[in-house]
Amino acid sequence: MALLKFEDVTVQYPIYNAKSMSLRNKLVQVSTGGVVSQNASSVVTITALNNVNFELRDGDSIGLVGHNGAGKTTLLRTMAGIFTPVSGKITRQGRVATIIELGAGMDEELSGYENIYRMGMLLGSSQAEISAMVPEIENFTELGDFLQLPVHTYSTGMKMRLMFAVGTAVRPEILLVDEMFGTGDAAFQAKAQERMKALIGNARIFVFASHSTDLIKQFCKRVFSLEHGKLVEISL
Repeated sequence: MALLKFEDVTVQYPIYNAKSMSLRNKLVQVSTGGVVSQNASSVVTITALNNVNFELRDGDSIGLVGHNGAGKTTLLRTMAGIFTPVSGKITRQGRVATIIELGAGMDEELSGYENIYRMGMLLGSSQAEISAMVPEIENFTELGDFLQLPVHTYSTGMKMRLMFAVGTAVRPEILLVDEMFGTGDAAFQAKAQERMKALIGNARIFVFASHSTDLIKQFCKRVFSLEHGKLVEISL
């Protein structure tokens, strides 16, 4: 059974040496959507998530909406354990995989094969698990002998194939996605969408941050809205 539960979770981060608070306040409000405060030492604190509560179980598929900078990516990273809350409790049961920043950890001086292991380990897979994934990644990318060459020799499209293949190779119980993949030629987009559908179908809990109402209606049964650090469930 998969479980993801937030109990009064608050995430904050400081901005030190803040000057011209009135201007910075406006800029930060626009860029983060969080709540801004300032102490006597002129340390600005952004409250990105404010006492967030929810419980997700097997079969839940959640669309996460909000304006740019509302904190959707912060919430996904907190769900994944990348960000640690300053207060509250998070309960996770099941393997978590994120598709937030494709290619995190890629080193263009290394070969495609070396990057498969490098990125895979950063995503939490063991060497044995990555070795088992390699044939599928080879088949999906269709890069052939290029996988033996340094990534800096790749075109942008080839790099994207490799990053997407590694990022979607894990089969998690809890899948967190920040926007749907939409880069590359038409043939690769179609192939990537089919791979995403299979990944979503196999996940027990799926959370999808997107600005596309159509995609959320297609993949999600429930919708959460995030604004100024507050999370509420809505209907579309």
